[in-house]
Amino acid sequence: MPNLFTQMFSKTNILVGYISAIAFLFFSVVIGIAVGSVPIPFLDVVTILGKEWMGLPLATEIDVMYINIVMEIRFPRVLLAMFVGGALALAGAAFQGFLKNPLADPYTLGVSSGAAVGAVAVMFFGITLPFLGFYTLPVISIIAGFFTLFLVIFFARALNRSMAAHTVILVGIILSSFLGSFISLMIALTGEELRQIIGWLMGSVSMRGWSYVYLIAPFFLAGFLILLFNAKELNALAFGEETAKHLGVNIQARKMMILFGAALLTGSAVAVSGTIGFVGLVIPHLTRLIWGPDHRHLLPLSVLIGGGFLVLTDLVARTLIAPTELPIGVITALVGGPVFAIILIRQRHRL
Repeated sequence: MPNLFTQMFSKTNILVGYISAIAFLFFSVVIGIAVGSVPIPFLDVVTILGKEWMGLPLATEIDVMYINIVMEIRFPRVLLAMFVGGALALAGAAFQGFLKNPLADPYTLGVSSGAAVGAVAVMFFGITLPFLGFYTLPVISIIAGFFTLFLVIFFARALNRSMAAHTVILVGIILSSFLGSFISLMIALTGEELRQIIGWLMGSVSMRGWSYVYLIAPFFLAGFLILLFNAKELNALAFGEETAKHLGVNIQARKMMILFGAALLTGSAVAVSGTIGFVGLVIPHLTRLIWGPDHRHLLPLSVLIGGGFLVLTDLVARTLIAPTELPIGVITALVGGPVFAIILIRQRHRL
């Protein structure tokens, strides 16, 4: 009987989690669209979205200016922030589950820096690959991030055959600093594109438009599905590789798929928004603390909460000292830095 009550409580808790996360995301999107230099009533925002996206009839006449502001400026910006936040949080949850360490995320593992080097190289050299065109930026960014991840694993394995999580993270941080020097070199050699590259590196979804939403959407969907289909395997890996093997998990194949999915999400997010740190660290950790470590639920919940979090962060970045906009990376670092320190202290006490 106690076991039955425990299962019922767990299911109720997860259901509440999904309802809360969806409500949080919806609230973030609406307030992200409504607040700005031209305030738009919440009800009008919901009505416009209902009409433009679901074909619902307008209950009242709405100013055409409001419709244009929502659909051409704010909604694509909010959607882009939602995709980027969801992608980084999802990748962070996968990396933390893979390494069994809450300090792992795209930023600390150096994947973001690798993807940034690829993206800056595309802008610096004006690279356009045949048949890819506009998709050259995210594809090269993803490849660079994936290659960086394998370098981290290679050096970590060389230092420690058991590839302890703290070794992987330490190598990631060192490699991230090393790659940062390449970015600095390209910036130093850059002429007219200097302002664009520096602004991009600090993280922003400003003035991107629908084209960037269409750019990240397919990569986000692919990465999300890859990781979601490997959620049970992430749960098995949490108990160790030997246990996972006994449970019938093809360790090497699943590891490759998980790493590829996480790199896909990180590279595409960096390509459209620049380097935004700590989202992949903070959101999965808090989600795990509240709703547990089961990746079948942790992954989608991290997407919802990460998306809503970055929408609100972008809102703060563009309204805190309006009309000047702050880079999103500045806000996430201010939030994530102290949280990173708290997690680090808690991990140290457990050792």
